[in-house]
Amino acid sequence: MMSAAQTLASRLKALQCHFTWDLDLSRSLLLRCRDNLLDISTDNGNRWLGHIYNLRGFIQYKLGSNEDAQRFFNKATEAFNKMRNADEGPWLVVNYGNLAWLHHQLGDQAESEAYLSKVDALNEKYPSPSQEELHPEIYAEKAYTLMTFNGDMNLVADYFQRAIEMQPDMVWNSWHVLALTYASKYSSTGLDDDIFQKMRIVQEQDPENLNLAAHYLCQRAQKGESIEDEARELATKVLGSPVGSYSGLKTLLWVYRKYISDDEAIDLAEEALKNHPDERYLKRRAALCYQKRVLRRNSPSTKSMLDRAVSLHQEVILLYPDSSLKKKLHLAWIYPQSHDGQAKAEQIYQELFKSYLEPEDKQMLYNYYAQYLYFQKQDHKMSLQYHMEAAKIQHQSFFRKNSIKVLEKIRDKGRHRMCGEIRTFLANLPEP
Repeated sequence: MMSAAQTLASRLKALQCHFTWDLDLSRSLLLRCRDNLLDISTDNGNRWLGHIYNLRGFIQYKLGSNEDAQRFFNKATEAFNKMRNADEGPWLVVNYGNLAWLHHQLGDQAESEAYLSKVDALNEKYPSPSQEELHPEIYAEKAYTLMTFNGDMNLVADYFQRAIEMQPDMVWNSWHVLALTYASKYSSTGLDDDIFQKMRIVQEQDPENLNLAAHYLCQRAQKGESIEDEARELATKVLGSPVGSYSGLKTLLWVYRKYISDDEAIDLAEEALKNHPDERYLKRRAALCYQKRVLRRNSPSTKSMLDRAVSLHQEVILLYPDSSLKKKLHLAWIYPQSHDGQAKAEQIYQELFKSYLEPEDKQMLYNYYAQYLYFQKQDHKMSLQYHMEAAKIQHQSFFRKNSIKVLEKIRDKGRHRMCGEIRTFLANLPEP
């Protein structure tokens, strides 16, 4: 017979919650996601507030703060009940599972048992419409979690699709098409026609979702439509909405930079900042707009624009102390645009090389430094060495793919003196 402790352990493992979803998260990813979640507006109209608090609780647990974890899990319970206007429902299964696990880890087995009983009662009262599937509420929360942690977007879309099939819901439809959009992120022609049509329909059903509206505008622009007037109209709506990463501003600024102008993108970001001068998320978005503008080769930047780009980046780095690596790398790209900035850029890189970085962050650093060596210092040989260093790290990412692509291009041209070394390197490079 199993002991009471073994029975409790087996029941905990059988739960559907963040503790059992095998989320392989590095500390740097946890910190980035925590900052991203902090940048989401938590106004009462946010329909994902319960999921957000659940995630923040789990992240705090993983970072070693059990007290904050419990506080956020409790806030998730309150948010779910307020949003659904009910004291119980299947939307609490994951939340109660998290609380059961947390109390178990804290050594409070009686409270853990109490939450396990609550989960059992919910599963009995609100069974999944299909015996072979999870409850749609669980699929939706699992999809949202993977989406936040930059997981497999095809799997995210599949989870949302399963939830929709069992329990159609406008919110899930919106996030389903967003997941499909993210899965096609690097397509030069935009979404497939069937997904594009689905996005059009969902956007009409959810007209207040400005984030979805910005993505739809982006897809239309990629397909060759003229969207300038609509982009400016949407900008007015975004400026009047609560500040946060779900406002659509990030995607809209990308549309401005790509299809209107970098300067108008800067004007929009500055207008948002003028309305909310203390919002760090807006400073982050403005900093990126300035970075893109000053790096544009066919239009030199003024000294005032370079100074603004530098000062914004310096401020953003201080505002995001736990997830500032990429922002420091962006600043290192900006510095050489001024006549005396090369030494400052090199100083950033050398300080980062001396700091402790997890493998995926080191991979990003190697890739950025390789590009810096090639474009800023014209040291092509050393640039290729750092691309190889990035590719060696067994972590699949945009930066690894980019470095491998550079190396393959050199190999295929066959004219560089390192071609033999690169050919051997790529032939022996294992997949992560």
